[in-house]
Amino acid sequence: MTHLALSCFSGAGGMDIGLEAAGFTSVGAIELDHLARQTLAANRPEWPILDLHDVVEAGEVLMPADLGMEPRELTVLAGGPPCQPFSMAAQWSQPKRGIDDDRGKTVGGMLKIAERFLPQAILIENVTGFLQGRNSAATIISDHLDRINVAHGTHYRLNHWVLNAADFGVPQNRRRAIGVAFRDLDESDAIPAPIGPFEGAHLTAWDAIGHLRPSEVPAAEGGYSDLLPSIPEGANYQYLTARGGGPEVELFGYRTRYWSFLLKLRRDAPAWTLPASPGPSTGPFHWDNRPLAIEERLALQGMPHTWKLAGTHRDAVKLTGNATPSPLAESMGRYILAKLESPALAPSPDEIRPTLAPKRRSGPPAPTPPTALPDRWRSQVGSKAAHPGAGAGPSRHLRPSE
Repeated sequence: MTHLALSCFSGAGGMDIGLEAAGFTSVGAIELDHLARQTLAANRPEWPILDLHDVVEAGEVLMPADLGMEPRELTVLAGGPPCQPFSMAAQWSQPKRGIDDDRGKTVGGMLKIAERFLPQAILIENVTGFLQGRNSAATIISDHLDRINVAHGTHYRLNHWVLNAADFGVPQNRRRAIGVAFRDLDESDAIPAPIGPFEGAHLTAWDAIGHLRPSEVPAAEGGYSDLLPSIPEGANYQYLTARGGGPEVELFGYRTRYWSFLLKLRRDAPAWTLPASPGPSTGPFHWDNRPLAIEERLALQGMPHTWKLAGTHRDAVKLTGNATPSPLAESMGRYILAKLESPALAPSPDEIRPTLAPKRRSGPPAPTPPTALPDRWRSQVGSKAAHPGAGAGPSRHLRPSE
C-alpha cells in the first residue's frame, strides 16, 4: 500500500526526509522561501514542489484533483508553521497574538487544506509554545477540527505532546511540540504519547559529527571568541563567574548573559539546541572552539551531512536551524502508520525506531582541558554582581510600579 504525504512549510526538507524514511511518498511540498525550494529541488528532484508557494493562498484554492487525488486519499498532511508568533519570546513581547499574527494565519491555511483533502492524519511539529501557553494555537486548531468533523462526519481531535528529539534518535536536546489528529479514530481509541526508543540512551554529538571532516571550517568571530578555549566542553560563560568552577576567574556576573553565550558542545552528550540565527557569541560551539560547520549542523539535525543547501553560509545556518529533525519526523511517521494499522494498540518503541538516527561510535577521546585566560582579559577579572533574580532584572523598570 502506498502512503502519501503532502508537506506544508517544507523548509530545507527535514520533515520530508523523515517521512520518506518512514515509507511515505511525497505528492507535494508547499514552501514560500525560494532558497528552501532550491534546496529541495537540488536534493530530491522527484519531490513535486507546488507552484502554490504560500500555504495561506493554497488553503483558499488547492484541491485534491490538482494533485491527481480524491478527498480522503492522502495519508498525512504534515508541517511546522512559522514558529515566531508562538515562541517563548513572542509570548512575553506580544502576549496572546499567536494565531492572530500574520504568520499565525498560516495555521489556518494548513487547516483549510486539511478540510479539502481530509487526510487520514495531520502531523504538526513546532516550538513548545505552539500548543501550550498563552500564545497557544491548540484551542484554535481544535475548534477548526470540530467544524470539519461536523461538516464531513470525521473524527479529528488534536492530541499533542512536548517531546525531546534526543529521545527519538536526534543527537540534540531539542524540545518540540508534536500534534497529531487522526481522521477515523474516535474517542474510544486511546492516543498515547509516543515512547522514545532512545530515551535514557541518547546519541551524542561525537556519534553524529566526531568522524566528519567538513569542507569548510568556520572560524570563531566576535570580541569574545578568544575566550572559548578557556571554557570546558559542555560549559558556557558561567564557568568564568564566581559560581562557575573556573580557576579563581571572575570575568562575568553569574547569570548576567543568555544561556547560549559561549556555550560549547560536549562530545559525550547530545548537542544543545541549534539556533537559526545565532550571533557571533551564540553557541553551541564545536569543542574545537569554533562555530559548527554546515555539515555538522545537518548531522546534528539527523539530516544527511551531504544535503546541498542553497544560498550563503548564513542562509544555510538558518535553513538547518529551522529544520524539523529528520529522525523525529521519521518516528512520528512510523507512529502514525502503526496507529492506522492497529488503532487499539500503542506502538512500541521498536516500531517507531528511526533508521535515520546516527550510528553509535566508540567512546570519544578525553576532553581538552581549558586553557588559561588570554592576557587581554586579565585586567577585567574581579568581583562582578550576579543577576538580581527572577523578576528583578532591568525589565522591571518598564513595568508600572506596584
